[in-house]
Amino acid sequence: MELKRVVVTGLGALTPIGNTVSEYWEGLSTGKSGCGPITKFDAEKFRTRFACELKNFSVEEFIPRQEARKMDPFTQYAIVASDEAIKDAGFDMESINKNKVGVIWGSGIGGLKTFEDEMIYFGKGDGTPKINPFFIPKMIADSSSGQISIRNGFRGPNYVTVSACSSANNAIIDAFNYIRTGRINICVTGGSEAPVTIASVGGFTAMRAMSERNDDPATASRPYDVNRDGFVVGEGAGALILEEYEHAKARGAKIYAELIGGGFSSDAYHITAPHPEGYGALLSMIDALEDAQIKPEEVDYINTHGTSTPIGDPQELKAIVDCFGEHAYKMSISSTKSMTGHLLGGAGAVEAVASILAIQHQFVPPTINCHDLDPAIDQKLDLTLNQGKARKIDVALSNGFGFGGHNATVIFRKV
Repeated sequence: MELKRVVVTGLGALTPIGNTVSEYWEGLSTGKSGCGPITKFDAEKFRTRFACELKNFSVEEFIPRQEARKMDPFTQYAIVASDEAIKDAGFDMESINKNKVGVIWGSGIGGLKTFEDEMIYFGKGDGTPKINPFFIPKMIADSSSGQISIRNGFRGPNYVTVSACSSANNAIIDAFNYIRTGRINICVTGGSEAPVTIASVGGFTAMRAMSERNDDPATASRPYDVNRDGFVVGEGAGALILEEYEHAKARGAKIYAELIGGGFSSDAYHITAPHPEGYGALLSMIDALEDAQIKPEEVDYINTHGTSTPIGDPQELKAIVDCFGEHAYKMSISSTKSMTGHLLGGAGAVEAVASILAIQHQFVPPTINCHDLDPAIDQKLDLTLNQGKARKIDVALSNGFGFGGHNATVIFRKV
């Protein structure tokens, strides 16, 4: 079978540093921190009291109040980002074949806020199960893709991938494969997460996975810095419209980039810790390069998983050197989680959008907050520390790795 080409024709973003694609890029390119004190619940007694929350966001500006009440925040975020991407793609909704439009979304946790609220309410009662009838449809992870499909009448494949922090990359690759094998023409894909909740922040801090830099939250997400002490949780969504190339050309669509490859692997090592030699990360990048049918030296920029954890950051960079050899020192590398925090299952989506925008603008967004580079990290790597820079970017690679050893890599190319 001859595989079809797949391009990106629409983008959407709802992030802690910008509520639209243009605002997001402004935040990325200027090195804006999205972190601040938690406002969504009283975190006074928590070891971590900060997060990367959305700013100046009211869901009722996008979704009628009665409808929004039937959705968990992670689904609301999915709707807002996908609406922007669909509008950006410029479809004639009356003429496209909606039977050939899919929705494949990613979320690592799904409706955690809904579950948490219902259980707290139940726990305060007398044991009578007074459960909201919308509890289950709000909570389940596939409500996000389902709501996008219902909202737009898209009748192609519709589901959610769940692979922790690689969920969105997995969704993007699944969408890619459906299109290039000719099953569908268009797919709305990406990911969303709403993890700034009591259960999430409490659970991750109990694992000692999150930063506890409460005295200076704006600089808490500091990938590659020797004083990093864990990730910073973030919320929001990223959306991409993937489209078969000839279909996009025929309707005169603008094209941001081509998606040319996707790779998968498993660490097969530990439920939370990455492989100590970065072996799973290495396999994922090799698989993506082989799928894209390009040489390692063709990659110009890598948007790393780069969570700001003591264990994860060095292993990924070691895998990059192992994968790219001497070319690793000629590429630009950065972690945009230094600005957005870690959106968990939505991270791969907002970072795919960042990678595509880097190609479009020929500009590498920075890794902020790194002022004392960890000596355990290869000092010759260009980690784009603290300030972005212009450079030629024809090919960008983006990594996403998750608890459980899940690894997924996507590669975009300038058209």
